[in-house]
Amino acid sequence: MARNNQDTYASYQRDEFDNPPQGPVGAHRGKTSLASRIMPYFIVVIVAALVGALAWGVYSGEASHIRMPWSTSASSSAPKAKSAAPSAKDKTDTDKTDTPSTSASPSQKDSESPEASSSPSSSALQQTVNKNTAIVVTNATSISGHAAQRASALTQNGYTSVSSRNASGQIPSATVVMYQNEVDKATAQDVANTLGISLVEQVPTIAGPVVVVLLD
Repeated sequence: MARNNQDTYASYQRDEFDNPPQGPVGAHRGKTSLASRIMPYFIVVIVAALVGALAWGVYSGEASHIRMPWSTSASSSAPKAKSAAPSAKDKTDTDKTDTPSTSASPSQKDSESPEASSSPSSSALQQTVNKNTAIVVTNATSISGHAAQRASALTQNGYTSVSSRNASGQIPSATVVMYQNEVDKATAQDVANTLGISLVEQVPTIAGPVVVVLLD
């Protein structure tokens, strides 16, 4: 015959677990505040905004202009280095500004034509030559009518007061065009060019403004 054991609640000995305390048992959570409930959503919105701003900055290239806190010292020292050591171009520009140019540069002098540097400018002579100046052509040669012939050449060149005569008194050693005052220098030079005479001298003691002495 099989044994039929039926254990019931009353068959066990009672202990402290059979007399639980009154009231709720276990962990209990109190009411949470409104700020605590919305804080996770707020954090999610902030993180999403930062991620969106970072993505836009990388895509548009604006992220390269953002200054990081650790780059402040490097960026602030750069202008000091630049101001302490100006570039060669800035120094050259400063020298050009502070030092006014008082003479033409060698390159400008070299660019002038040889004709202008070797002889007076024709336009300058025309501005100062006075063809109404009294000019005396003296003949110190043995050729008769030589002074009159050369005087005629001056008249054909536009001179209005030209006379000729034979030389007397002290005679120079070479054919020369002499002028009395500085204002007659340009006229004397033009007379010399017209007659093909190379020597032009200022002699304050001559009898007229311009005197030509022909020895050949």
